[in-house]
Amino acid sequence: MQTFTLATAAIFAMTAIILGAFGAHAFKKILSEEKLTSFETGVKYQMYSALALLIIGFNIDFNLYNARFAVYSIVLGTLLFSVSIYFLSFADYWKKNFRFLGPITPLGGLLMIIGWAALLVNFLK
Repeated sequence: MQTFTLATAAIFAMTAIILGAFGAHAFKKILSEEKLTSFETGVKYQMYSALALLIIGFNIDFNLYNARFAVYSIVLGTLLFSVSIYFLSFADYWKKNFRFLGPITPLGGLLMIIGWAALLVNFLK
């Protein structure tokens, strides 16, 4: 579980840096200011999750259910939240209707909140 958590943290951080660089340079030319701001929000939350998972990976006892639940919730929540924002940001440019992803974004955010709540329960025990 520790390897999964740390590897996921590294993948999230690496892709956030790559996407952030594209957002700061190449995507400025093709996305509106509003869409670029949304895209950057997805990148920020992905990086926040990467850093959190890195800290969790080195400091949590994964024998505890709440710790494992927190990691899975944060990972799944980040994927749903950030990836849905990425696709929604490019919907106009790609001329695709990704409106079905609209409800996925807050679901991802809710899962991240649940993950943090599970960590809080883990810390208070």
